[in-house]
Amino acid sequence: MTPSSIGATEFALWSDEPSPTDLLSFGAVASTVTDALLDERLNPVALGLSGAWGSGKTTVLGLVHQELAARNSPDATVIVVPTDPWRYDPATGAKESLISEVLDRLSNEVERTEDKGDKAKKLVKRLVGRVNWSKAIQLAARTTLALQLPRVEDLFGLINDDNRESDAAPRGMDGFRDEFSQLMSSDELRHVRRVVVLVDDLDRCLPRTVIETLEAIRLFLAVPGMSFVLAADEERVAEAIRTEFPKPTGGDGQDGTVEEPARLYLHKIVQTTIPLPALSRFDTHAYLLLLQLQARLPMEQLATFADQCQTLRLESRDLDDLPGLDGVEITEELAFSARLTPLLYEKLRGSPRRVKRFLNDLHVRQGVASRRGINLDPGVVAKLMVLEVLLPDEFTRLLDWLAAGKLREQLDALEVAAGRPAEEDATEPDVPAAEAHDADENTSGSAPTEQKPPEFPDALVRWAKLPPPLRGVDLASYLFLAAAFQGKPLLDAGLPERLRDIAANLLSSERADQKSVTDEYLSALTSDEARLLVQHLGRMGRDRPSDQRKAVLGIKRIALQHPDTTEEAKRALLAIPPDEVGPATPLLFKLPADIAYRPVLEHWRDRSSREPVRTAATEALRENPSH
Repeated sequence: MTPSSIGATEFALWSDEPSPTDLLSFGAVASTVTDALLDERLNPVALGLSGAWGSGKTTVLGLVHQELAARNSPDATVIVVPTDPWRYDPATGAKESLISEVLDRLSNEVERTEDKGDKAKKLVKRLVGRVNWSKAIQLAARTTLALQLPRVEDLFGLINDDNRESDAAPRGMDGFRDEFSQLMSSDELRHVRRVVVLVDDLDRCLPRTVIETLEAIRLFLAVPGMSFVLAADEERVAEAIRTEFPKPTGGDGQDGTVEEPARLYLHKIVQTTIPLPALSRFDTHAYLLLLQLQARLPMEQLATFADQCQTLRLESRDLDDLPGLDGVEITEELAFSARLTPLLYEKLRGSPRRVKRFLNDLHVRQGVASRRGINLDPGVVAKLMVLEVLLPDEFTRLLDWLAAGKLREQLDALEVAAGRPAEEDATEPDVPAAEAHDADENTSGSAPTEQKPPEFPDALVRWAKLPPPLRGVDLASYLFLAAAFQGKPLLDAGLPERLRDIAANLLSSERADQKSVTDEYLSALTSDEARLLVQHLGRMGRDRPSDQRKAVLGIKRIALQHPDTTEEAKRALLAIPPDEVGPATPLLFKLPADIAYRPVLEHWRDRSSREPVRTAATEALRENPSH
């Protein structure tokens, strides 16, 4: 699904669950891990798969599982035991849970073998009997859940009956490792090439769970025939171990450096760690593309595109050379992903989960905006979301421009700074004589000075260079929505607090608020205050088309109470681009009562390309008998 496919009534999000198709080109990592797990020279072996949260570790474990299944055969069976200590029930204990999952899987394998000897079965029962199941039994008495244990009914039988056998081994974990090794080498399991335990989310667990899981692997399960993959952020696992083995205060290594027990403990269990690479720029581009295609293509076609991306990566080519599929148009998805890649690659630090989360946030925002009647181009919404999510300080600057009524002029200047020259404005209003006179007075006879263009942070200019350009786009409604999501009030800091309240009421959609600003209240304003309000409302009418009619009415009311602001009012109205004047705005004027605004109406009539506006302005001018 592309952003433009989000309508007002339907849109979808991407699941956080890993895709069965390799969208991240982690196949090379998965194959390397699989080779090591099945290497007879590494028997047993425990591998670390290290990466930050959201880097794709679960995806790699899924690919490893697929590869192991592909290498399976009746005479060389690979038993895979996926496990997630984060989901273990705390009432059972991590050590017991992990051991029981392995034993349960081996018990099932023993049951299905043609050799019906009892040796392996007795070993399984004896091993189960050595584990302290008291907590699990108490829990099983309260629920019908099997948790991560062997079948509950079997568990009761094993604990209550088999442990009384005369040849039963002493209770406890003493001897567990030896008997587990016997089980793995028993005739019933001779066809098993390797038992592979895939441990996920270890870095999300409480310290005690982390340590118990590692203990179970090292002390009880690490026998020939067993392989382990621990997918976790190595630093977070080390932090958990430090709760039991804190850092020493002095250097005790041979070279005087500190030998950290937590690291030594972890490396004693894990022979080597394979770091998961962050997404490169190409990877980010490809992932953005494939995520969009995932939402609308069947799995077979998606897999083809994923393979094509992998080929281009190996050949050091870019996605412009993507062969594609007959009958499948992906131009829009390619353009969208290319547009977002530069900043997402830089700001999201190569995290697949963050990329996916950004797209989900974008779709949620566009869905809400669409249902609010804000129908911006999807590319514009995506560009604004990049600013909001990745450059929050610069986005706040944008909101401040909106609050101060400077959004249009600042965005125009920003477009110029981004390398997009200002368009020739054929509709530049004629400057009334009074305005020219005021300008002459303001210069006080001094020579005209060239106004220095505003300076913007490099990050903001770089963002502005992203397509599409925003010159002339009405962003006000969307920015109001974004500010509401952030709980940020939009206040013009350049307007005195008392005047802010007046302006807010004049622009309110509630009639009661508008009526609260009486003519007497406006008349009591000083000339300077009235001028400030007119300037502010003029900017609001220009930057916020939805508030244009209310802003123009407010300007007229203030000028009526303060005639000395009439020229200021005309300048404010002439600053509204004629093509953005609403059809109802000219009808707010009635000549001859509003004769002073005739230049404004003529300007809108002559310069607007919109027929309804020209017609409305002409109609307003006809009411002047002298016209």
